Amino acid sequence: MTRFPDTVYNEDCIEGMRKLAAESVDLAFADPPFNIGYSYDVYKDKKSTDDYLSWCERWIEEVHRVLKPDGTFWLAIGDEYAAELKVMMQNRHGMTCRSWVIWYYTFGVNCKNKFSRSHAHLFHMVKDPVKFTFNAESIRVPSARQLVYGDRRANPTGRLPDDTWILRPQDLPEGFTADGDTWYFPRVAGTFKERSGWHGCQMPEQLLGRIIRSCSQPDELVLDPFAGSGTTLAVARKLQRHYVGYELSPEYAQRVLERLERIQPGDALDGAPEPLVSAPDTASGRRLDDSRPKRRVFNRRTKQQELPGL
Repeated sequence: MTRFPDTVYNEDCIEGMRKLAAESVDLAFADPPFNIGYSYDVYKDKKSTDDYLSWCERWIEEVHRVLKPDGTFWLAIGDEYAAELKVMMQNRHGMTCRSWVIWYYTFGVNCKNKFSRSHAHLFHMVKDPVKFTFNAESIRVPSARQLVYGDRRANPTGRLPDDTWILRPQDLPEGFTADGDTWYFPRVAGTFKERSGWHGCQMPEQLLGRIIRSCSQPDELVLDPFAGSGTTLAVARKLQRHYVGYELSPEYAQRVLERLERIQPGDALDGAPEPLVSAPDTASGRRLDDSRPKRRVFNRRTKQQELPGL
């Protein structure tokens, strides 16, 4: 049986996904409970390790079943079970990990006896290691060649993400680059305009926007087994995708429906697409359109040749 898309259902996600036709979903995104004792409306977030992993096995099995052969699955998870779930998806379900992204956020959890937590793991999994959707042009970012050096060899459409290690953005002299496999999007804090105000684990719309743009096409079907505050479904609607979600809490499900009713396809995403600048301002530096030959002069003090104005 295929459920009618473009809504959220107030039911257990395993039971709900069993009603979806096999190989009917193009993209799934899941941000499940992390099993760390968080206080949800109706779900108890403190299972034994065996019970939690067994439950994850069941819902991941349903996600895998409903994904199309060229479908994509993104999983957001904390440190505690990241390794186990990655192995489970690869070894038990035959998925391939295309990227292991770290989502860095501000307003992290303050800890007393360990380094404060300010990240989550985002596993980018595909059913087929060769045939899958990845819209590279939709997520390109300006390169250093463009922004800093004014290099005419730079690709005018920008560059794709690469691997990187990042500390806190405020520790970096030139800001936090948005083009690596460590993504910086601030958590949706209580003072943010996009904050729903009734759910404590709200994902930023721009983070979901990057995933949905890159891994699906307009009019395709996006699934979220744990709708929560409804961000996945809201972004899918704004980006003109079909969507279906499941939420165990009657109150949360009703509020998600109300959120979706306020959205029209084509609406802009909330939040800044790139919260921090990835390169310093070069207003007085070399211009791409400056093709005049440069006159070299000799500096008597440094005994070196210099280009005036640089």
